[in-house]
Amino acid sequence: MFDDLQQVFGYQGAIDERAGLTEVGPDLLVVPCWTRQFCATVVRAAEALGAFELQPDDPVPGHEVSLAVISPRLFETVQEDFGMRIWPQLRTVWPYVDYYGLRDAFVIRYAPGEQESLRIHHDVAQVSGSIKLNEGYRGAELLFPRQGFDNGSVGVGEMLVWPSLVTHPHETQQLTGGVKYALTVWFELPSF
Repeated sequence: MFDDLQQVFGYQGAIDERAGLTEVGPDLLVVPCWTRQFCATVVRAAEALGAFELQPDDPVPGHEVSLAVISPRLFETVQEDFGMRIWPQLRTVWPYVDYYGLRDAFVIRYAPGEQESLRIHHDVAQVSGSIKLNEGYRGAELLFPRQGFDNGSVGVGEMLVWPSLVTHPHETQQLTGGVKYALTVWFELPSF
């Protein structure tokens, strides 16, 4: 077993070794990503930092903190890991997407009296992902109305992935109890 510092700075015990990619809806894919214990460590690190805040210039503001703020080293390691381990799996379904790194990866928190939902929107990314970091809350499902899918059945540590910008508008429904944490991942757009 690894302590929190070994996990955050060394990415020890982070990787879910299960293989496979599952299509759960139209261009909605689930990939095993992180272990449950690593997810819990990321939540503790984000909370210990105490930097959850609304970004006033964000058109879809949320209470969030970037992995790069938690640890630049963690962000770089995640960027490398996702490029080497996750992206090749995505290319088996979307063969014409190239990896340009991460635009951002941030922990978002939904809590009573704070942020309890998130309006419908598109992400400015080539591909987006969401990793559930905890259980023990009610509501706050990530909903894709056009695809008729929500992430209620996606497990902690699994990454739900979809194309951004046009076809997959999404929202987070109302939180009805507990506190929800998720990691939002924006895969960088190609530069032209």
